[in-house]
Amino acid sequence: MRKEVMQEDMKTRIRKLEEKGVIILDPGQVYISPEVNLDRIYKGSVLFPGCRLTGTRTMIGSAAQIGTEGPAAVCNSIIGADAEICSGFLADATLLPKAKAGANSHFRAGTLLEEYASTAHCVGLKQSILMYSVTLGSLINFCDVLISGGRSRREHTEVGSGFIHFNFTPWGKNGDKATPSLAGNVTDGVFLDQKRIFLGGLSGMVGPVSIGFGAMTPAGQVIRHSVADSTMHSETGNRIDKLWSSSNITFSKTRFQKIFDKNVHFLSQLFVLKEWYQQIRSQRSRLQNDTELSLVVSGAVETILLCMKERVSRYNSLAAEWSQPLLDETILNRNGFTMNASIDWKPEQDYDEWIWGIAREERKALHDWVMSLEEDFKEYCKESNPV
Repeated sequence: MRKEVMQEDMKTRIRKLEEKGVIILDPGQVYISPEVNLDRIYKGSVLFPGCRLTGTRTMIGSAAQIGTEGPAAVCNSIIGADAEICSGFLADATLLPKAKAGANSHFRAGTLLEEYASTAHCVGLKQSILMYSVTLGSLINFCDVLISGGRSRREHTEVGSGFIHFNFTPWGKNGDKATPSLAGNVTDGVFLDQKRIFLGGLSGMVGPVSIGFGAMTPAGQVIRHSVADSTMHSETGNRIDKLWSSSNITFSKTRFQKIFDKNVHFLSQLFVLKEWYQQIRSQRSRLQNDTELSLVVSGAVETILLCMKERVSRYNSLAAEWSQPLLDETILNRNGFTMNASIDWKPEQDYDEWIWGIAREERKALHDWVMSLEEDFKEYCKESNPV
């Protein structure tokens, strides 16, 4: 009897969605969990057979397509207008409008894709942010990475197939995940005017490292060192055969200072991105009277804050093991100062068109503001948490 009631409830929920204009190609092969708010499933979205929606946070934007190439499970994730999920599993992720997750995607907590960012098949992401138009090939696994770069939908940062970000080292009793890596950055990357980055496939990157705008790394290597702007970089591994034990590793004060500085730098970029969304993107969505977009922007802020919390947790776990000062968790509640420059918001334009068309004086004012946010956050971290 209980099964029959559940089936009837499902039919009722699906019928309500169809009545408001959601396209469900085969109602018998779609599952929508009772906690999903139907008001957050927008008109014109398409649910293909094998689609499964769960979680109170889940939102499917207008004309978004879920499951175009196979079964797709969306749990507590926000999918913006015109975005596409080919197939796979997404949990606690956020996709902005026109982003695309390829077949057999596996996106976990802390995943954010901005407009036109895309992945090919079999890509796993966690605590990772792909900024505007960043493109990933197939068979990739990224955790604890932020990637930006590129000037347009055609001139974009790209990562070749078969790439892994190695985000764990076995030092000490518990190991180390205080290893986030940056390809590009936020403070320059948000303006969509930087050289694209190319990371060749069949490769790995050992965090924490930074890759500069315009950098190129040939395929088939493991990147262990940071790469400067506009540099072609290749490394050859050294052969090592010696006695080793993770418990015998020691961290000097200098070494820990470097770890601290890299983590604070990464956190400062996340902080700037959070403020950009809260003060710039939110303002434009309000002026556009776009309630749906405002919800997506709010979801992106949630994801960025989740990434910041993860970084503090991972650093503190390492610091505690080595009896070093912890990052004060109050930095997670810190707000940036208000952007007071006079800006022509041009709400009639799409976001990317507006960015490209910002006047020189306005662009300078915005850039000065984000740079000040970065420096202020870094100083706050250093004053609150001396190593």
